[in-house]
Amino acid sequence: MAAGLLASASAGALRAEEAFDLDALVAAAKAEKPINIYDSTGKIVEMAENFSAKYGLKATGMKVSANSQLEMIIRESQSSNVQGDVVLITDAPAALAQLLPEGFVENYLPADMAAKIPADLQDPLAISTNANVWAYNTEAYDKCPVSNIWELTEPKWKGKVALVDPLTKGSYTDWFNQLETHGNDQVAAAYKAHFGKDIKTTEKSAAAAWIKALAQNAPLATDGDDPISEAVGVAGQKEPFFGLLSSAKFRDNEDKGYKLGICADLKPWVGWTYIKLGLIASKTQSPNTAKLFVHYILTEEGIAPQMKDGKVPTNTDIKMPENEPSGLAKISDRLFGYSSATGLDDFDRREEWQDFWRVNYSK
Repeated sequence: MAAGLLASASAGALRAEEAFDLDALVAAAKAEKPINIYDSTGKIVEMAENFSAKYGLKATGMKVSANSQLEMIIRESQSSNVQGDVVLITDAPAALAQLLPEGFVENYLPADMAAKIPADLQDPLAISTNANVWAYNTEAYDKCPVSNIWELTEPKWKGKVALVDPLTKGSYTDWFNQLETHGNDQVAAAYKAHFGKDIKTTEKSAAAAWIKALAQNAPLATDGDDPISEAVGVAGQKEPFFGLLSSAKFRDNEDKGYKLGICADLKPWVGWTYIKLGLIASKTQSPNTAKLFVHYILTEEGIAPQMKDGKVPTNTDIKMPENEPSGLAKISDRLFGYSSATGLDDFDRREEWQDFWRVNYSK
């Protein structure tokens, strides 16, 4: 099933082999209607404005949640009334399963970017890698109080770990599936490193055993990253939470006086990543403007507003700014990376993992 879907997802893709001529693309775009871009971050407003100013075109950025993006793209395509010409979506599994196979969107990789974007991030095209990282309160602790993820399943941390509720955000159950599929050996090795013996479990994997144990240790499951940032980072706490949150929230240190710090030496990973895809609505009336925007956000100038929030460009020529609040670039090699090769399996097993969490979660 997965292979068939991937094949159909790629069949309608706009290939990088098309010769890229920036001047010709700009000229063609000037004869088209304005475009709208859907993204789940408000930074898209600034990015669209910068694009418009640079090329003398009209583009409007619209903040739309990943779930709403899916519904809107499908509905607009079916009614042949495209409003969102470019979609920047963090729900890669859903795009692989629902948008690309049905031809609602197309993949476009500018030819001049082919050598700069890693091959596994080209089809579908990922514009950035986003991270959720384990964080602690640097005022309350001289160093990260946790060195191994299995510590989070012990009585000491019962009711003191905060994370986004996996029942509300697909990327978390995707992470569970990626852990079992690609990281199980490391989770098992971390168990042995912490407890001094091989893991023995009735669960189907070491990853499932860890997820179950974490769920049973009464973590605080929130509806977003803001409550986690507050629970972990607020100054003046004697026993703050330990939390898993978006690297973007480290800007709260400056904006709100929080004391967030990345748990840089946590084993086996400091956190995990997911990707943001950049896709074009198949029925857009402004295909050249849409292509030009995709090219723009693959440049340092185009993606800069999101880099400030710890979003790492897939263009390997671009370096993260030194003043990025989280310091993510320094520990990027210690993040559990996302593999879109099994994204369809992530999508197919979401309900299974949600049920697994629901059954084992205790408050």
